[in-house]
Amino acid sequence: MHDTTALLVELGSVILGLGIIGRFAGRIGLSPIPLYLLAGLAFGEGGLLPLGASEEFTAVGAEIGVILLLLLLGLEYSASELVTSLKTQYPSGAVDFVLNATPGAVAALMLGWGPVGAVALAGVTWISSSGVIAKVLADLGRLGNRETPVILGVLVIEDLSMAVYLPLLTAMLAGVGFAGGSIALLVALGTVGFVLYLALRHGRLISRAVSSDNPEMLLLVVLGLTVLVAGVAQQLQVSAAVGAFLVGIALSGEVAEGARKLLTPLRDLFAAVFFVFFGLSTNPAEIPPVLLPAALLAVVTVFTKIATGWYAARRAGIGSRGRWRAGGTLVARGEFSIVIAGLAVATEPRIGPIATAYVLILVIVGPLTARWTQPLVAKIQERRGSGDKPAASTGNGGSGSDSGTVPAARVPAPQEELAATD
Repeated sequence: MHDTTALLVELGSVILGLGIIGRFAGRIGLSPIPLYLLAGLAFGEGGLLPLGASEEFTAVGAEIGVILLLLLLGLEYSASELVTSLKTQYPSGAVDFVLNATPGAVAALMLGWGPVGAVALAGVTWISSSGVIAKVLADLGRLGNRETPVILGVLVIEDLSMAVYLPLLTAMLAGVGFAGGSIALLVALGTVGFVLYLALRHGRLISRAVSSDNPEMLLLVVLGLTVLVAGVAQQLQVSAAVGAFLVGIALSGEVAEGARKLLTPLRDLFAAVFFVFFGLSTNPAEIPPVLLPAALLAVVTVFTKIATGWYAARRAGIGSRGRWRAGGTLVARGEFSIVIAGLAVATEPRIGPIATAYVLILVIVGPLTARWTQPLVAKIQERRGSGDKPAASTGNGGSGSDSGTVPAARVPAPQEELAATD
């Protein structure tokens, strides 16, 4: 078969398959990410039907998927919101890092992967999935709960931390010395600081320059600017993903809203391609041997994430039930864990299988812990006769008198939260 013909047939089959998988995941109420990874495993090297002609095209599509994922994530936050989150949530961010990065680093060292593998696996276990968690909050009807701003604050800290972590990891993977790594880190910090300054002081001017009443022109300008900045960031070893994230932060108001509407379908398409490509690059035969360590790591980090959310909600004065809901909601891992593993797999191939298995486990377990952690704790407390009267659980997970629901149209900033009583 002609190369072009094979490319079109394979690419069309992959996209059609992704659409069918996505619809099936929606029907059963599951995030499509684990199914995309499984599809990649099925059609990658060592899978049921390996793809050859479309592999290079899929790799480019996967890179665009990462860029769009981070761009849309940046569009969700304004620079002022980021600064506010840093001021109010940094202790929770520090606890999050210590509790959840440490198990990954220790596991990598025990497996004999060395410092670079330890830094990479620490990132995989550290970062929660903003995409999965946002969907879970919406599905459970918790967008107006008092603990929701705390959850979002932790996610913002994690996302912003990636602007420092990814360049550092990239420098380590490239094998540069201490001096080179320090320069990369300084460049990353300087770039983030400069973009935040521009967004805070001149965000309206930037948005006005990009703005257009013509959706086609807005799409072309925003997408072109993002890919250009991502390429420049990659050249500076700051990471293309971070460059895209910073572009999203710099845009605000109607421009950000319009760009979100236009780019969301593209993001969903290329993000699906990205997860499939990661699965394609992992040999399924390599996963069974790492299932046990991946499962153990998943169990440990389920509890460390629950502890993180509980601590963050407690700092904000949230009641007991809200604390447990916050912890259970943060468990899911997804896009960032795969991005980190994708960067590291060329230098440390062993991270691919364990990261795939780890994400597959937690992207399925995450929505379950979000729904059932608080009711389960309430039942345990009731049986132990602790004196805490558990609230009646509702189907949407927003149970209890201390859920403190507020209108979903406006989620209060962390500093506005009121203490809730048990």
